[in-house]
Amino acid sequence: MAQRENIFITDSIRINTTPEKIFGFLTGIVDNETYQAWHTDDHVSFEWLEGEPWAVGSIARAGEIMHGKVHTLKFIVTDVEPNKRIIYAPVSRLLRKFTPYNEFLIETDEDGCLFTASITYRLGRIGRMLLKKSIDKGFFGAKKHMKEEGENLKALMEGTKG
Repeated sequence: MAQRENIFITDSIRINTTPEKIFGFLTGIVDNETYQAWHTDDHVSFEWLEGEPWAVGSIARAGEIMHGKVHTLKFIVTDVEPNKRIIYAPVSRLLRKFTPYNEFLIETDEDGCLFTASITYRLGRIGRMLLKKSIDKGFFGAKKHMKEEGENLKALMEGTKG
């Protein structure tokens, strides 16, 4: 069987705030309004389907515009470390084979916080060859979207976004 390799698409941004404030914002995403406040151009809808918001095992559905079309994604929260990280994965076992998990990571130092969003893709040799151009460009717009989310989060946390 062909060996699959993880490919990471990440974006990091320094934010002058506390990890508690960033984590509070992320875990405050519970409905369309709070989801759209983060990325008004691409976030369409959000709802919790099972469990308490942002608890391990909870399932949510999010609608996002990706490469010009609205896509609905269902995910399960797989790990939460308060004020440090949230890991979530597609509910679909088939999708999870190719996108095993996504992560929000908050690291602190004397200058504030470094917020990193990452998506992990798992592809075999043929998949990497077929999708090389897409991977190099940030995988179907994911890199651009993550960068915009980071910039929006920074503006929200630092009070420069209305």
